[in-house]
Amino acid sequence: MIDITNKESVFRESIAEGFIKLRKETVKIIKEGSVEKGDVATVTKIAGILAAKKVPELLPLCHTISLTNVSLDLEILDDGIKVRALVKTNAPTGVEMEALTAVAIALLNIWDMVKMYEKDENGQYPTTEISYIKVIRKGKGVSQ
Repeated sequence: MIDITNKESVFRESIAEGFIKLRKETVKIIKEGSVEKGDVATVTKIAGILAAKKVPELLPLCHTISLTNVSLDLEILDDGIKVRALVKTNAPTGVEMEALTAVAIALLNIWDMVKMYEKDENGQYPTTEISYIKVIRKGKGVSQ
């Protein structure tokens, strides 16, 4: 673990995003709100928030820090869903891992909730794909 004992606590934030490719028929079911497991957007946002809060338990060398805000946005596109997470804190270390983890778990949650619609006749997922998980921006200093 990196020693951050002497680092000053300052405002920090990170934005990460990722994408899950889905069948057009699955996207239609999501838009209609008729996914059997429930409201994809609401459950996905909660899953992402919980994931950000659990990062020190999942990544052994990450510091336990107090998060001041975690929010997720979903953009439903014709061929899938883009997830964006914003994580904020006042701490001596950044929150990139929290934002990335929130996105990754949110995308996995979407897959879990719609997997019954994504399977082909052999029970496989020929088109479903998670991609482009990346940090869009990180910053520290004055809250924006």
